[in-house]
Amino acid sequence: MHTIEVSGIKVYAYHGCLAEEERIGGNYIVDLRVHADLTDSFTSDKLHDTIDYVFLNRIVEEEMAVRSKLIEQVAHRILKRIKESDRRIERVSVKVRKLTPPINGDVEEVAVLIES
Repeated sequence: MHTIEVSGIKVYAYHGCLAEEERIGGNYIVDLRVHADLTDSFTSDKLHDTIDYVFLNRIVEEEMAVRSKLIEQVAHRILKRIKESDRRIERVSVKVRKLTPPINGDVEEVAVLIES
């Protein structure tokens, strides 16, 4: 099994339980780790023999555009779409980080990491 990582996908989105988060939005960073058999790409040098990074980024952008109260739900949607997109994908890890969350305290970020 081989791994593709796409890290630091920056997205502005409107997730959260507070009404202000729905109106104002905030900054998020998404990291992906996709495990798949990429052996064919080693010799073919063809895009169709690997997992396309552009495609992975598009899934993140599309799912982050769908408002949710919880980043857990967003991360799960991203993971599910990636896993269903290609039969070669064996495992996926998705980390969604919410920067400067509106909580009482000096907190840089909160994050959820899910794997399947």
